[in-house]
Amino acid sequence: MEKVVLAYSGGLDTSYCVKYLINELNLEVHSVLVNTGGFSTSELEVVEKKAYEMGVTSHTNKNILEEYYNKAIKYMVFGNVLKNNTYPLSVSAERVFQAIEVVKYAKQIGAKHIAHGSTGAGNDQVRFDMIFQTLAPGINIITPIRDLKLSRQEEIAYLKENGVDYSWDKAKYSINKGIWGTSVGGVETLTSHQSLPEEAYPSQLEKIEPSNVRLHFKNGEFIGFNNEFDSPVNNILKLEAIASKYAIGRDIHVGDTIVGIKGRVGFEAAAAVVTIKAHHLLEKHVLSKWQQNLKDQLGNWYGMLLHDGQYFEPVMRNIESFLQDSQKTVTGEVFVTLKPYHFSLNGIESEHDLMKSKFGEYGETNKAWTADDAKGFIKILGTPNKIYHSVNSEL
Repeated sequence: MEKVVLAYSGGLDTSYCVKYLINELNLEVHSVLVNTGGFSTSELEVVEKKAYEMGVTSHTNKNILEEYYNKAIKYMVFGNVLKNNTYPLSVSAERVFQAIEVVKYAKQIGAKHIAHGSTGAGNDQVRFDMIFQTLAPGINIITPIRDLKLSRQEEIAYLKENGVDYSWDKAKYSINKGIWGTSVGGVETLTSHQSLPEEAYPSQLEKIEPSNVRLHFKNGEFIGFNNEFDSPVNNILKLEAIASKYAIGRDIHVGDTIVGIKGRVGFEAAAAVVTIKAHHLLEKHVLSKWQQNLKDQLGNWYGMLLHDGQYFEPVMRNIESFLQDSQKTVTGEVFVTLKPYHFSLNGIESEHDLMKSKFGEYGETNKAWTADDAKGFIKILGTPNKIYHSVNSEL
């Protein structure tokens, strides 16, 4: 019997896939859940129990938080990546690394097939298939939900026919959680004018009194939180635990999907948004104008390509090299105040702070030029404008 590795989440779609792969295709199913921060230990145990009840030959849980951070989150922070100036790629980026891990596992056990439960209407089908085709061109991809164009009701009916009678009541909102944020989809996000109600978000407002926190960065990485130093992954989790209680980082992202249609998705990403904005403030103090300008462009491209599943496009490594090099002086502390539904960036301390220069204080005094120097500089700087208007006389 041939082996198939199924990217498994425990939901309706992947549960259907297990039964279909066994009953209709006569395959030996090995399910794997790749955890990028969205599952607790107890939740993982529940998913594993359900997988075996569905009939899988084996089930594996893989935690790739550190790898996901080192290969993606780190660069999203370096690039201050917010797609459409809004979305920190909370879920879209992690799909790429889940797909990579599924391929590794398939090769490890000698599987001839890989399966996932994506439909034909979203972005994830593209991200999964592109990674599978790139890393394992000889492994067959099976997508029952997409290929059979199944409705939710058809999936439930098939499972019941095959002895599976769980409660598949559809939740009002679709929630996908990871370390870099949680996406929230529901009836409101299918419209162009409605916002998500308060109760749609998993993290509810619990704290009212403001809290002052301190983020420590070294070469652009989040190495400490409130004077306690730990791995960036653990610092992100600590910040999330506090900032989420203020219901910070909520928004609705509107953008172009990979398959060409417009889409809206709500999200909450307290730690991601605070970290990116704090990092960006530090960069404003320690990087040159042109470093920041080019970083803005490359960070935007990096986010777009990662969102679209183009992780293995060679230019991604080129951009990562630039982003890494740009962080040499991005070291210091950022002071932030957390408040209900928002936060404020209060300032920074860094030995690389370019405001500490001895050349002068903006709007106050200068020590690097004379009044005549300033007049000459302004006269030369304005020359192109004078030429244009003398020739065209528009005013």
